[in-house]
Amino acid sequence: MEHLIELRSRLMWAIAAFFVAFLICFFFAKEIFNLLVIPFQWASEWAGLDSEKVDLIYTAPQEFFFTQIKLAMFGGLVLAFPVIALQVYKFVAPGLYRNERRAFLPFLVASPLLFLIGGGLVYFFFTPMVMWFFLSMQQVGPENEVQISLLPRVSEYLGLIMTLILSFGLVFQLPVVTTLMARVGLLTAQGLVDKRKYAIVAAFVVAAVLTPPDPVSQIGLALPTILLYEIAIWCARMVERRREREEAEKEKAEASAEGKANPAE
Repeated sequence: MEHLIELRSRLMWAIAAFFVAFLICFFFAKEIFNLLVIPFQWASEWAGLDSEKVDLIYTAPQEFFFTQIKLAMFGGLVLAFPVIALQVYKFVAPGLYRNERRAFLPFLVASPLLFLIGGGLVYFFFTPMVMWFFLSMQQVGPENEVQISLLPRVSEYLGLIMTLILSFGLVFQLPVVTTLMARVGLLTAQGLVDKRKYAIVAAFVVAAVLTPPDPVSQIGLALPTILLYEIAIWCARMVERRREREEAEKEKAEASAEGKANPAE
């Protein structure tokens, strides 16, 4: 019963943090959405269009309202993630040894940091590249030609950028996950090396599923995934070397203790 009471307390703190962050993001939803439109403006400038005026539309009366709710939920989850992760850690920590708690804490810092790096890469590079790719398909010519212009809906644009941020943010967790699995002995560096060719194929398959059906975003997600896989192999090797070093020091200490206990030998 004590564990259930503790779980309820941690859940209440996590939900309260999300609710407060949701209200803050909903209050500033329009300002946040305008920030997310900036990569679209950069893409318009690259495409030779008027970057100062970018038009987005909504085709249902309630569409922009629900778009703001989705944006507030997404922003609230991002803002509240440190509190949620801390509550999860506090619930799990009493069942861990001191050395396990020390080993787990760096990952609480690395995980949100890597997610922010992935989101920043999407915001400053891949979203402008993807939107430039779509804008380049417009047909703006003489009067006798059909004019084909891109007018994105607010919900579709938000869905696109949220999908890209989540995809890159989750992919950037690969070194954290593999390092944790290597620490508990579920993965080895050599095993990751042996599965490298399958990982490369899987990276392109996952990129094709998670990103829009355009080559820019698919290749843009697959290449960092492969690079992160190589970083994960390096992290696993570092974990194995540290474990071997600790085991050697432990064996040396045990041998030294046995020698002191039996001086005649």
